[in-house]
Amino acid sequence: MDMSSISELMTHDHRSCDEIYANAEEAINSADFEQGLTLWHEFCDRVEQHFTLEEQTLFPAFESATGMQGGPTMVMRGEHLQMREMFKSITASIESKDADEALGQCESLMIFMQQHNMKEEQVLYPMLNDTLPKEATEKQITEALAG
Repeated sequence: MDMSSISELMTHDHRSCDEIYANAEEAINSADFEQGLTLWHEFCDRVEQHFTLEEQTLFPAFESATGMQGGPTMVMRGEHLQMREMFKSITASIESKDADEALGQCESLMIFMQQHNMKEEQVLYPMLNDTLPKEATEKQITEALAG
């Protein structure tokens, strides 16, 4: 797939994580807790990879280039922390085979995550496109998400 911007690469990764999430939710809904837990861990690992790329590479580069320390990147980091806590709680519900609790929490997470992703895709990623060096940043993203 040929993607030509930081925004497109990161948005594509959101969609990839969404697919894994949907498969995990489907398995939990079918009371296949073993498969659900496997897919849930895969989802959490992929999202953590995405968060790590943003928090350790993209956000610091943006903050350095703009001098903007307390703006959108700070908000996104705070939301990442909230989602990490939600992941732990959902994991516990899947491990205890409580489908209703897990799916209820998944619904809350999905709403939160969709709002978070929309802010990144419509506000922050375009700012990254305008600020960061295109080729070097795209190479960093491609390498980080491949690993």
